[in-house]
Amino acid sequence: MTVFTTDSKVVTTIAQEQQLVTLINVFKVAPENQQLLVDLLVDATEEVMCKLSGFISANIHKSLDGTRVTNYAQWRSVEDFRAIFQTPAATAHMPAISQIAESDPVLYEVCYMKQA
Repeated sequence: MTVFTTDSKVVTTIAQEQQLVTLINVFKVAPENQQLLVDLLVDATEEVMCKLSGFISANIHKSLDGTRVTNYAQWRSVEDFRAIFQTPAATAHMPAISQIAESDPVLYEVCYMKQA
């Protein structure tokens, strides 16, 4: 489910009934490189990922201790996500990221959520 705010911006929605796949990629990074990693991920998202078929959303989080960055991204399907690795413009961003961080990308589906 994609929700539009009053100003027509798409926002990420977490719900069990969504027909999509969620990427949660946790990067380990030295604190002095955390902001650089955030910038690289934002650039990759703005320049390439958001234009690919099946892209729904990306949310970049940085840990308060400076040692981690997490990318929470939603894709329409596993196939759409995997197509990233066949897209030269997308893979071009990966070497710079892997030089400063270790990543642990895993695909998920929402199985439970509760709101106040």
